[in-house]
Amino acid sequence: MADFTRGTIADMASASPGSNMGTSGNMQEIDWENEDAHWRGNHAAQAWATADRPYDYYRQAYKYGYEASFVYARRPWDNEVEADLARGWPQARAESNAEWEQVRDAVREAYSRAGR
Repeated sequence: MADFTRGTIADMASASPGSNMGTSGNMQEIDWENEDAHWRGNHAAQAWATADRPYDYYRQAYKYGYEASFVYARRPWDNEVEADLARGWPQARAESNAEWEQVRDAVREAYSRAGR
């Protein structure tokens, strides 16, 4: 189980020295800037996107899902992954006031996209 009480993916990696966080060349480098641009440009087309909640409302959720995919070594989304991420959301959401149920789909989609 990943420890999402740590502040960053780097913190999680330091606690799990056997995890490949993209530094050995065996995994895609963690590149949030490209993903951020993707989600910013595609957010409005998502089923959960509403006029009263713009991209910035979901930004941290997309980032959380994207980074979590590397922590879980791109394993498929399942009940255990979802439960772990739900428990970690209060820490991972940073300044966001979004509740897990409001962003769960965004986290899942970003997680799945990164795993492809």
